[in-house]
Amino acid sequence: MIMFKKIIFYYFIFFSIINVRFCASVLFASEQDKLFWDTRYKTEEYIFGKEPVAFLREHIELLPKGKALDIATGEGRNAVFLAKSGFVVDCCDVSEIAIEKAKNLAAQNNVQINAFVADLEEYELPKNSYEVITCFYYLQRDLIPQMKEALKKGGMIVYETFTLENIEHGFDGPKNKEYLLEMNELLNFFRDFKIIMYRECVVDNRKAIASLIAEK
Repeated sequence: MIMFKKIIFYYFIFFSIINVRFCASVLFASEQDKLFWDTRYKTEEYIFGKEPVAFLREHIELLPKGKALDIATGEGRNAVFLAKSGFVVDCCDVSEIAIEKAKNLAAQNNVQINAFVADLEEYELPKNSYEVITCFYYLQRDLIPQMKEALKKGGMIVYETFTLENIEHGFDGPKNKEYLLEMNELLNFFRDFKIIMYRECVVDNRKAIASLIAEK
């Protein structure tokens, strides 16, 4: 009986240590991301410019008006464009510096956005809340089910990010394959939606991307 209790005790200690190490590693990774992006955005310049992604600008008329969420908004160029186009806009990013720049960009354009700091690996998207959700150059696969649930019926997703082909061409961008889409992967994520538009292509001979608009 004593031996059995010792085994249980050591078993508990062993898995407690593993759990602590796992939580610490997740927290460390999250803090690393925040530090990386805070450092990148810590400049007076808007490192990705102030104009929206071309795919959003070119297809804005397809989107149902209402409330929009811009995920991983960065310095806010797409969120501000949505606000200028008549949407009520929420937008979030892990970087406090990016969010402040997004708010400043909105003020420069005389529009209102609800910009807030959020770690998307922990933040839960509110269900059935948005007519439009946009996500550009950010890939977190386990967030996609939440994005679907956060859309209202008839709402639309606008998504564009890098594919593995980006590495094959030697273009700038992420090198970690976890942040790159496989062929048709983005399309398959939204097979249960109505696909309005989908493409995989090389743009301006400088980036390989997949772009999608889909309706719930």
